[in-house]
Amino acid sequence: MATHRKAEVEWIGGLIDGEGKIISTTSGLIPELDVTWDARNDETEEKTSPEELLAAAHASCFSMQLAHGLVGAGWDPEIITVSANVSFEVGIGITDIELTAQVESEGLPDEVLREVAERAKATCPISKALAGVEITLDLPDLPPAEDEEDEASAGDAVASDAAADEA
Repeated sequence: MATHRKAEVEWIGGLIDGEGKIISTTSGLIPELDVTWDARNDETEEKTSPEELLAAAHASCFSMQLAHGLVGAGWDPEIITVSANVSFEVGIGITDIELTAQVESEGLPDEVLREVAERAKATCPISKALAGVEITLDLPDLPPAEDEEDEASAGDAVASDAAADEA
């Protein structure tokens, strides 16, 4: 059986001059939050935006999926920290989402973390719901993936060959 979660928003006025408020949620744990058009375009606006709420949802969903995948692979994640950066462009909409994850887990091999994290990115329910948006994943504590290193090495070799040809 499916579970259902609900959020209720009240909006007063037009798009540009109006303002809204999240007035209730299923759990009651999200406080009333003000929402405005300006909050979408001005990071200094002290109100939230749909993109900020989406970033919170995506970061939490991905971290749960990553934890599940790590446990399933035989590892015990101690701390998982995830940020989601949702990009919004006026007239276009949400253009991309950058997930950044750091995992503390004793002895966890880099290749296992990379594989499980990529699978979590592809299979977390929020990622799946956002299939039309480019989603990238950064694991800043890991060295570049081997194929990235190979591409970089190949690029360096081509540049060296070109420099040798010019000499």
